[in-house]
Amino acid sequence: MADYGLFKKGKLVLKGEKSGVKRKKKNKHDKSVKTDDSGIDADLLAHGNWAKAEITSDITGSICIEFGCQTYVKAMDNGCFTIGPPHDEGDGPLPEEILTAVVINDEKVAFKSGYGKYLGYDKEGNVIGKADAIGPLEHWEPIFQDGKLALLASNRCFMSVRPSDDSVVVVSQTASENEYVQVRYMAAVKERDPLQDIPTEERGDISEIEVNYVRKFQKFQDKKLRVNTGSRVELAKAKNEGTLHEALLDRRSKMKSDRYCK
Repeated sequence: MADYGLFKKGKLVLKGEKSGVKRKKKNKHDKSVKTDDSGIDADLLAHGNWAKAEITSDITGSICIEFGCQTYVKAMDNGCFTIGPPHDEGDGPLPEEILTAVVINDEKVAFKSGYGKYLGYDKEGNVIGKADAIGPLEHWEPIFQDGKLALLASNRCFMSVRPSDDSVVVVSQTASENEYVQVRYMAAVKERDPLQDIPTEERGDISEIEVNYVRKFQKFQDKKLRVNTGSRVELAKAKNEGTLHEALLDRRSKMKSDRYCK
């Protein structure tokens, strides 16, 4: 365990990488994302509103661990973990693929499965979820470098998937494509205001709409509000036909003192 500090300094130990080569560090605050033509984060949309963690502080609460493209670590009722089936674009993880991330400190987190057990590993390096409390074996360190992420266990090995049986393991002390993951968290859903496309002046019933427009446009030296007291039946009809503004102007023009609508 004395060598653990070397992992913290070197971060990801990439296979085939020369130790003397300096690597350009990624600015952790750079959160540029690809968007579609409507300006929506395409990656977020493809993963059912589950956002990609880019710094350790993103990893908290409900999360999922993605290997490859839209396949997630899945908890089984025997305490072991496997890789779940591929998901269609736009779908989020299944309930058994959702974990709870618990912050330990600024660098480490713990993961709890839906069965209420914390993720650790056994002597063969299999990732298991059988602990009722967080101990040294349940500590995980997210290692971010050059836009990639790997999860380092306390045995100094990175989480990966064993190709022979799709079980989740921690057996490699270096990180390559097999060890790269995406930890995703549920992005906050911003509720859309159903009235956001309606001008403020046109919110409310027809009488309120007329008063709103009078307040906005009508000018009098005595600053007293003057509203046409005639029937508003034609206004309601004009609103449905898309000619509300013209109808309001016509009603104001009949108010002799409103010189601004002439």
